[in-house]
Amino acid sequence: MLCVGTAGEQPAEVLARRRSGGHDAPMDLAKFLRDVPDFPKPGILFKDITPLLASPPAMQAAIERLAAFDFGRIEKVAAIESRGFLFGVPLAMRLGAGFVPVRKPGKLPWKTHRVEYVLEYGTDAVEIHQDAFQKGERVLVVDDLLATGGTMAAAAKLVEAAGGAVVGCAFAVELAFLNGRKALPGRRVEALVRIE
Repeated sequence: MLCVGTAGEQPAEVLARRRSGGHDAPMDLAKFLRDVPDFPKPGILFKDITPLLASPPAMQAAIERLAAFDFGRIEKVAAIESRGFLFGVPLAMRLGAGFVPVRKPGKLPWKTHRVEYVLEYGTDAVEIHQDAFQKGERVLVVDDLLATGGTMAAAAKLVEAAGGAVVGCAFAVELAFLNGRKALPGRRVEALVRIE
């Protein structure tokens, strides 16, 4: 089947567009984000991805666009608990790669590596199985949102501690005004939706 779309549009996006009634432009994924004021605490404007998750054409377009970022050969996708899993598992399947969960402390059943990182008030930590990667395996690290970058920086360190080689960091949404890329120096960072 030949799929013809607009410049830069991936074949799966063309099919998703046709299934959803056919629009001339690629799907605007930002329209599938909902603003929730004062969540989880006063003064924060939360970017809710559940409308994106609820739309099969939007979710398919999101996974296809993540897969289209050219990071070269990907052997494993590591995704951060919990919303990162929603993008990481289908992306790993689409890329023909293995999936590795990056979890909060105490959630993994085997021997783990652990990295702590600083939050606005206090610290947190993430863990990964020590045997998650073969030495030098090419790993794409995925999460739903790039805010200040601390969680992704910790996850990337974990991947490297377990023997993986981080080839990039990919997100559904980036809150660019928080400058999260600064926490990821020297790493390739890609996001589907960038909010200035």
